[in-house]
Amino acid sequence: MDSLIDAFSFLQQSLFEAVVQPLVFASGQAHLLDKAYEGTGWLVVGLLQIAVLLTVLGPMQRRWPAEPLHDPRAVRVDVAYTLIHRLGLFKLAMFFSFDWLFEQAWGSLRGLGAPTWHLDQFWPGVSDVAWVSFLIYLVVFDFVNYWLHRGQHQLPRWWALHSLHHSQRQMTMWSDNRNHLLDDVLTSLALSVVAVLVGVGPGQFVALVALGQLSENFQHANLRLWFGRVGERLWVSPRFHRLHHSIGIGHETERQGQRRLGGCNYGVLLPWWDMLFGTADFTLRYDPTGIRDQVEKGRDYGQGFWAQQWLGVLRLFGRA
Repeated sequence: MDSLIDAFSFLQQSLFEAVVQPLVFASGQAHLLDKAYEGTGWLVVGLLQIAVLLTVLGPMQRRWPAEPLHDPRAVRVDVAYTLIHRLGLFKLAMFFSFDWLFEQAWGSLRGLGAPTWHLDQFWPGVSDVAWVSFLIYLVVFDFVNYWLHRGQHQLPRWWALHSLHHSQRQMTMWSDNRNHLLDDVLTSLALSVVAVLVGVGPGQFVALVALGQLSENFQHANLRLWFGRVGERLWVSPRFHRLHHSIGIGHETERQGQRRLGGCNYGVLLPWWDMLFGTADFTLRYDPTGIRDQVEKGRDYGQGFWAQQWLGVLRLFGRA
């Protein structure tokens, strides 16, 4: 583990000194060097993730596809979403838009005597062991993500944004980041607040996000793959999550003969919360993905990046 940390630190330092630091000085933002170094770490994570997608998940999709690739253009748009997020452009926009406000708000709470709490210190000698602490935070964040995800599906205004993610009818490993930017802002702010409240360390937070993102790339991949009766109940598989994206299944719930917003398989990493709250569907099937009104009513969710973003805003205000 130490060797991996050392290798990561070397990559971060090298990229910072060769590329990021000169850009920061050239832009007259030398006072942000510490933040820029932290951001370089996220950039390294993103580059490593893209390398895994190209060298591991890509060949897997070609070897065991759930369906033939029939819309390369839609996939290229999803690649653009992935690059925007994994190369740090979205995080950069969040930093200049919200970081100062977040720090001021938290600083004010500290000034009022708000305590610093670290969840992994509840059982000294056990819960603060590195790998135990990591697992604790993973479970906590996944629980939060489950309820955020249910909110995205069950609150009409939020679904107006999140439906963009489900409008992809050609799911691939690139589809995870296919989201409306306002949707991403909401979830990012919520998870940042949780991170501060539970006291997760910066290094742990990066590791948690990196693992979660790679797992979600895997879940969205065009793969005919499941983990077996036991494995399906331990970690979210491509089959489990594909059912969540399936037309008329993953985002609808039938009540009293009427279909309403809802669905199944909201778990992001762990299927445990779906099992606990009655939203799990372990049926072994691989259905077409998308949204019912795309198929039955021809509703347009947009083809290109900007069209998709604009139509999301219109849906939010009931104009599309």
